[in-house]
Amino acid sequence: MGGHGPFRGLEAPLALRASLDGPHAFRKHGRRTLAEVIQRPRAVLLDLDDTILDDTGTVSSCWLDACHEHGAKMGTLAPVQVYEAIERVREWYWADSERHRVGRLDLAAARRDVAHIALKDVGLDDAALAQQIGDTYHALRDTGLRPIEDAIDTVAWLRSGGYRLALLTNGSAGMQRKKIDRFGLADLFDVVLIEGEVGFGKPDPRVYTRALDALDVAPRDTWMVGDNLEWDVAQPQRQGIYGIWVDARGAGVPPGHPVQPDRIIRRLAELRSIILTTSVVLASER
Repeated sequence: MGGHGPFRGLEAPLALRASLDGPHAFRKHGRRTLAEVIQRPRAVLLDLDDTILDDTGTVSSCWLDACHEHGAKMGTLAPVQVYEAIERVREWYWADSERHRVGRLDLAAARRDVAHIALKDVGLDDAALAQQIGDTYHALRDTGLRPIEDAIDTVAWLRSGGYRLALLTNGSAGMQRKKIDRFGLADLFDVVLIEGEVGFGKPDPRVYTRALDALDVAPRDTWMVGDNLEWDVAQPQRQGIYGIWVDARGAGVPPGHPVQPDRIIRRLAELRSIILTTSVVLASER
């Protein structure tokens, strides 16, 4: 009898299913087998933005506020018209992987660029105004940054439980380090790998390998947790790491999407109960 939900495809006695999910539960022909299952991780690799910190929850409201703040300089345009143009442009702008890679290393410049393209889209080619809107938005985003509920407490819980921890985050050295310092995160991790500091980031295989080497753990003993299906699930899985996807909206994996997480959670705090119920260790794995 096959399992359902997070245990889909797993053949095992019903009494064992509550604990048959772990880094040794991997796929063979789309199914998991009891012989491959299960122990708690020795290490956890964690994403930062939208996993520990709420980085995008205020995106739309901050753009709208920035447009209203500079509305008097827009001539006959209403601030909401510029805001709607920005919403269209930013979706297009960040959808390109190479533009995303370059832009995230200098977010202030990228945000000015988004504002300038949007202004031109509605017939107002004003680079100075675009810079003002982009910089206001940048400041509002920084001010509004908050930890996700119970996320930092969960990291501390993992730390106190003896798990080896690595933080893997993309973006510029200055901006990401500022976030880490602001919320006192550095001391909770054994290693912190910031794209702008090490010269490469997710989904480059080297960043996961560097984390594993620094923590002195094997992929099979490691979980990766984050909100990006490619960066935090697919590439770690390719390297033998158990991939847990943070689906904050609860929308599920898009139909037909090629990436299938090993586990799906709504927020990082759920990791505690998952670890506590992942308790079966096969004798051959000890």
